Amino acid sequence: MSGKIAVLASGANGSCIAADLIRAGLDVTMIDQWPAHVEAMRANGLTIRTKTEEFHVAVNALHLADVCTLHHKFDRVLLTSKAYDSRWLTEFIKPYLANDGLLIAAQNAMTAEMIAGIVGAERTVGCVVELASQMFEPGLVTRSTIREKTWFGVGAFDPVQVARVGDAVAIMQHAGRVEVCEDVLSAKWMKLTVNAMTMALKALLGTTNEQLVQLPGIRDLFLHSGTEALEAGQILGYRIVPIFGLKPEDVESTNSLLETLLDKIIRDVGPTAINTVLQDHMKGRYSEVDLINGAIADTLRAKGRPSPVSDAIVDVSRRIYQGELQPGTDNLQIIRRQLGG
Repeated sequence: MSGKIAVLASGANGSCIAADLIRAGLDVTMIDQWPAHVEAMRANGLTIRTKTEEFHVAVNALHLADVCTLHHKFDRVLLTSKAYDSRWLTEFIKPYLANDGLLIAAQNAMTAEMIAGIVGAERTVGCVVELASQMFEPGLVTRSTIREKTWFGVGAFDPVQVARVGDAVAIMQHAGRVEVCEDVLSAKWMKLTVNAMTMALKALLGTTNEQLVQLPGIRDLFLHSGTEALEAGQILGYRIVPIFGLKPEDVESTNSLLETLLDKIIRDVGPTAINTVLQDHMKGRYSEVDLINGAIADTLRAKGRPSPVSDAIVDVSRRIYQGELQPGTDNLQIIRRQLGG
């Protein structure tokens, strides 16, 4: 029994997930901090466009300020915010999560343990996400990975969570394929590794996948970033595990792990998707780069190990956020200069 579900911070990915749950007949409330998005959905509902269909759903949408008027608690909360908003949003929704409720954080970066520390390990599970979408107009989302290509990995990272994994599967299966990850924190770091290779670099270059093939040497730069991520993950004790529906034999005992991950994400996302970091740059917003590439650099630096590619990515991304640079292929030369090339 799913009960009352909240999708909290229902931006592009959150809206896609919420729309699928609504279509499945579940009781969903969308809560978001973009006022125009909430008002557009209240007036006209939510529209999702994919390469195979366009559909429209009526939604129950709330502003953050409306939540204090609720007289019920949520049985399930899907936190779909940017990773840097996780802590305050978790504290915000904690009073409205049922005592036996479940919070599933469907986001990038390593937020799971922090969230469990706030609402209690028994009220959360780990979740890894492969879903690409974009939103530039309130009430309208373009979903790049259709439901059949969307993948969620869920799993326990504390023994008290084992009994809750089935609850998470029952919810997330309405929005994509779901696998149970025996080591979900390692799986989240594997996703972080993929994001480290692709998201920030494509964003600071202002490119989509189909445009990347025209840039000489870019694949090597992706792979160098991924190598730093794997090294940092090893320091932190994370294992190499399959994600995105790959099999153990695809990622174990292979010299082409990073190439396999890179090719899989590019194939699944498609040639024209605008990733979340580039969307942030285009909107003048803070991005998740500090919690992805920055986390890698911090981990390596703490052990006295170099992180030149991560350092360069973080630096250029911050300069874009500060308005000193704009996304574009000229930034590739800045990175190469910083790397001594």
